[in-house]
Amino acid sequence: MKLSGRGLTCVRGGRGVFSGLYLDVAASQALAVTGANGAGKSSLLRILAGLLHAEAGVIELEGGDPERSVGEHAHYLGHRDPFKPALTVRENLEFWQQFLGGERAAVDDSLSRAGIGHAAGLPAVVLSAGQRRRLSMARLLAVKRPIWLLDEPTSALDAAGQKLFASLMTRHLENGGLIIAATHGPLGIDAAELRIGGAA
Repeated sequence: MKLSGRGLTCVRGGRGVFSGLYLDVAASQALAVTGANGAGKSSLLRILAGLLHAEAGVIELEGGDPERSVGEHAHYLGHRDPFKPALTVRENLEFWQQFLGGERAAVDDSLSRAGIGHAAGLPAVVLSAGQRRRLSMARLLAVKRPIWLLDEPTSALDAAGQKLFASLMTRHLENGGLIIAATHGPLGIDAAELRIGGAA
C-alpha cells in the first residue's frame, strides 16, 4: 500500500495555509509532519482523512480497496478524543467498533494493550486527559485499518504512555501499516520528516 499527495494546497478562512505539498508514504513507513503552530500540520491530516477539502492537488492510494476512500482505510486521531462521557470506557469502544465496521479485535484485549483495561467499567467523563488518550489508542487497535493519521499522538501521555504508544506504532508498521503523524516532538519510532512552513 502507498499513500501519495501531489500538489496539495490548503486554504482556510480565505488564507493560504500551504501549497504545492508532495508526500509519499508506503506500507511499513512513518512520516512525521513538523512545523510551527499554524503551519497546517493538522489541516494536512484532516485533508488526508477526508474531513477537509483540498483547494488543489490529488490524493492517491495504491493497494487499497478501490471501492473505499482514503478516509475509510484510515484511523484519524485528532486533538479531541471523541467519546461519549455518559458511556463507560468499554461501551465507548464498542460504539466505535460498530460505527467503523471492518475487521474487529476483542474490546477487552484492545483496552488492555492500551493500558486502560482497569478502567473498562468507568464512565468516560471521569477519565483524565492521559486516560482519554489511552482510550483513543485502544480505538486504533479495536478496528484494524492500515493507515493511522495521528495529530500530536503523545499529547497528555506520561513517559510510560509515550513508550507504550511508540511500541504500538512500531507493531503497526511491522504489520504493514503506515503512519502519518503531526508532531512537535519525537515520536519514538523511525520516521521520515516533512516540514511545513508557516506562521509561528
